[in-house]
Amino acid sequence: MEELKKFNTAKFLSFALGFFGLQFAWQMRIILSGPVTENLGASPFIFGLIWLAGPFTGMVVQPIVGALSDKTTSSFGRRRPYLLGGAVLSALALWALPNSELITNTLGSVFNLSIHPLAALCFAAVMIWILDACVNIAQGPYRALVPDVVPQEQHSVANSYISLAIGLGSVVAAGAAPFLKWAFNYQMSINAQFIMAALAFLLGMTWTCMMIKERRYEPKEEEQKEKFNFIQSLKDFFALSPEVGKICWMQFFTWIGNMCMMIYFTQYAVHTVYNVPDLSAVSEVVKSSYDHAVLAGTNFSSICFAIFNLICFLVAIPIGVLAVKFGNKKVHVISMLSMAAAFLGMAFFHDPKLVAILMGLSGLGWASICALPFAMLSQYIKPGTEGSVMGIFNIFIAGPQVFVCTLVSWFINKCSFSVFDGVNYHWEYTFIIGAVCLVIASIIASRVKDKTEVEAA
Repeated sequence: MEELKKFNTAKFLSFALGFFGLQFAWQMRIILSGPVTENLGASPFIFGLIWLAGPFTGMVVQPIVGALSDKTTSSFGRRRPYLLGGAVLSALALWALPNSELITNTLGSVFNLSIHPLAALCFAAVMIWILDACVNIAQGPYRALVPDVVPQEQHSVANSYISLAIGLGSVVAAGAAPFLKWAFNYQMSINAQFIMAALAFLLGMTWTCMMIKERRYEPKEEEQKEKFNFIQSLKDFFALSPEVGKICWMQFFTWIGNMCMMIYFTQYAVHTVYNVPDLSAVSEVVKSSYDHAVLAGTNFSSICFAIFNLICFLVAIPIGVLAVKFGNKKVHVISMLSMAAAFLGMAFFHDPKLVAILMGLSGLGWASICALPFAMLSQYIKPGTEGSVMGIFNIFIAGPQVFVCTLVSWFINKCSFSVFDGVNYHWEYTFIIGAVCLVIASIIASRVKDKTEVEAA
């Protein structure tokens, strides 16, 4: 294996552009999947079950794809086939998702079938599952590309550039429609926003695949015969160091907390901040009477996510620099505690201006979550196992989301109250759950030792 050359700024930017596109698509799915599925008849609990697409595909797809990418020997590279393939399939799903009703009705007409009222919702759910699976196909190998092509001493900076791309991609995705409405009084349709996301993902990933060259991988003879064994890979993963287990538990609680906001914020904005009742089971007349409020709430959610990710974008590189100077652990703990404080503020105060400010504060934690846990883990990875390790590590990101999608959504579904046009739900309770989990994650993070500390001991 030849020595890795240090990355300059231009190389880091080219490396991160694909993740910009990936996060652009993912952010659009976060913001708009709620309004799309609720309009098709999804209750809070059904919405949570649809969100299971992310964690289930993450737990299954990423470890398998990560292990496969470790052994891929194509002329196009080890990781790049998965990056580009995931982008192409995601783009198709992004186009189909907002057109679910049109597609199901068209298929019914062509084949002379009687279409069930929930057929469009089922089709939308399938598209979300396909989209999430394809994002995971790209994401695992992308993270594994860092130790593949970037020198060890630049891993924190490389992951910070990924955080920067995540922040910028999310800002543009979330801010495009509100900006056009504010600047030109033009309301971008949901279909147009999804198409924009598809193009961003496809073009960004294509650029990264063209500009970042991988080293030629030539497996040893015994490696070629070796088959993927998940149980053995899991044992090897935890055998890396006792600190790896701590990092995984830290991630587990971090992502329960983080996804309590990510999954439910748009619903919180529409139904709690803008006081729109639940529209999943009301008449079309009642739905139409709240069209303006739903649009205002959705735009407000987009603005808040734009602020949230703008802060992530602005502090991503400084957090990497501070982590090099003061250590990953200290910076990560402070960042997560700031996010927990912001969540508690949003749970109890629903003024739009204050909510927007608190979302900005929580962006500090998001910038750290996107970078430092991976930097903390990467120092323990053995060369040649990067894809497998990152895939297994993703289980502790995806697994917690199952809890959020099922138990938290079930809990919110039970916390209903009567309003003028039906019922509403206490969406703000998700932030209390999220804050508690982030505090637990911070306590665990404070006990994680860097490799240098372990070796010194």
